Amino acid sequence: MLSAEEQLHIIKSGAANIVPEEELLKKLRRGTPLNIKLGVDPTSPDLHLGHAVPLRKMRQFQDLGHKVTLIIGGGTAIIGDPSGKNTTRPQLTSEQVAANAKTYVEQAFNVLDPEKTTVVNNADWILSLDLKGLLDLCAKFTVARILERDDFTKRYQNHTPIALHEFLYPVMQAYDSVVIKADVEMGGTDQLFNLLAGRELMEKMGMEPQVALTMPLLEGTDGVQKMSKSYGNYVGLTDEPSDMFGKLMSIPDELMVKYYRLASTVDVAEVDEIERALADGSLHPNKAKRALARNIVELYHDAAAAEAAEATFDRMFKEHAAPDVVPEFHADLTPNDEGLVYLAKLLHEAGLASGTGEARRLIDGGGVKVNGEPVPAKSYNVDPSLLAGATIQVGKRKFVKLV
Repeated sequence: MLSAEEQLHIIKSGAANIVPEEELLKKLRRGTPLNIKLGVDPTSPDLHLGHAVPLRKMRQFQDLGHKVTLIIGGGTAIIGDPSGKNTTRPQLTSEQVAANAKTYVEQAFNVLDPEKTTVVNNADWILSLDLKGLLDLCAKFTVARILERDDFTKRYQNHTPIALHEFLYPVMQAYDSVVIKADVEMGGTDQLFNLLAGRELMEKMGMEPQVALTMPLLEGTDGVQKMSKSYGNYVGLTDEPSDMFGKLMSIPDELMVKYYRLASTVDVAEVDEIERALADGSLHPNKAKRALARNIVELYHDAAAAEAAEATFDRMFKEHAAPDVVPEFHADLTPNDEGLVYLAKLLHEAGLASGTGEARRLIDGGGVKVNGEPVPAKSYNVDPSLLAGATIQVGKRKFVKLV
């Protein structure tokens, strides 16, 4: 096993905060496996690379010989995490949580080692709390302490409503750490308050407190905003290999090292060397980016898919040709009263745009082609004869053939 100091170097790679770092080093020096906790509220069934950032760090802990506990927030998701929110988050039903959790775990196991992962649901202990148990937990915290949260403070100062049940969220997340006896709890930078609440509760209950480890938010392919489906800058874990490869090749060069550290399986020592080589000019950015894209596609698919995705990328961008295999879409080309088809709706139905609004913006921006010809701006309704059997391209990577 690596020394505590060597393990700490790997753990710190890409991390935002370790609070307190000296306590983590002390825990590592004991030489016994630590229990690393990550709690997730499955509010959406589909994950992207941003969601996978803490999972990648969890896998590093597994590879170092430690245990990980993935907590599905069946109880906390019903409350709704107020972190980073300026309004009350809608509460999910137990059925919604269960459906999302199933998909979440399946995708998480593309990163985590299932044999070394304990999956639990905090509904098992949160929803069974009686009133006395709940009051005992709440008595460990003060209203002033809870209001120290930046988002609560802003909402209070702006006279924005804060529902009473939202105060329970950090208390319940902290209780998770007590139940599973966490040594380290992980989360995004927006989760630091919740992680420290867990540390505080463990101390007050006479337990050795956990260490809080936060990971930075991953910028999306635009290099500016955090990765999000709503921003259209995400790389989904279930994206097709060629789409995933193309998206990764579009990230700005200056984000490459961050993606290597947070999203790839390349070991820390090699990433350190890549960073040095990029800085001194001995490694060309395009070569490094291709290797990064292959690595991530192979992680979520396989080596053959990564190789084929790179070949497809070269066909499209070097030879300016459509990919060898274009998915088919059975389109309804029934004309309206004016004898036209609403192209924006068709793009949405074919999965080429998130909605008709985005489809219209794509058309206006010259990002839509029919049989290789750009669709003129404002051409939202078109003659169905132009679409029958046509190949539609959106952006540089998305194609469908209408049948």
